[in-house]
Amino acid sequence: MPLQKAWTTLDREVVASAPDRPGVYELGDESGSVLSVGHGVLRDELKTALAYGDGDRVRWTETHTLDRAGELAASHRERLE
Repeated sequence: MPLQKAWTTLDREVVASAPDRPGVYELGDESGSVLSVGHGVLRDELKTALAYGDGDRVRWTETHTLDRAGELAASHRERLE
């Protein structure tokens, strides 16, 4: 099940506005297809994704802990398979 948020273009402005908190994120292509699901400190993860050109779009949700982010990401990946 995809995250229930709208896609946002993955660019420097979006990365700068991302929270410095744990969370789960999806990277997508221009058509909105999910390319990957990840978790971690959102701003740090999105900086890396932008630097490596891992996707054109992004959406995320915050969590309270990194452990919870990891659990949600694993569950989310299973649903996408």
